[in-house]
Amino acid sequence: MKKSKSAVATLPLSSVGALALTEETGIRYVDANPAVPCTIHAPVDGGRIMSDRAYVLINVQPGRTSDVVRALSGIKQIKTIDPCWGKPDIIVVVEVSDQDALTQLVLRRIHEIEGVLQTDTHLVYRLKAINAK
Repeated sequence: MKKSKSAVATLPLSSVGALALTEETGIRYVDANPAVPCTIHAPVDGGRIMSDRAYVLINVQPGRTSDVVRALSGIKQIKTIDPCWGKPDIIVVVEVSDQDALTQLVLRRIHEIEGVLQTDTHLVYRLKAINAK
């Protein structure tokens, strides 16, 4: 089935209004306003496909922060590791090819590290500028 170029899906959001998604490009528009588009799936910047970035907040067992940081440092998709006072115990920035890779990274790699109690993942989206006519 071929998608229409003008097809737009609108999803109601309780506190934000409506979110429109152009099916062809995968660009999401906040409040159906084309002046503030953003994307979370395979963003394209200048013709180059960029990776998805996310913040993963990690809570660990008391006294295990150093062990978990050492284990995290061996994962190539993790770009920064920041141990913190309070909760979360560690904040990491990850870059992955897509959301499936993020799921595998968090559930299969990070959750399997001894000492990790819980994670909270926040996927980054990018606002795209549109030139006004």
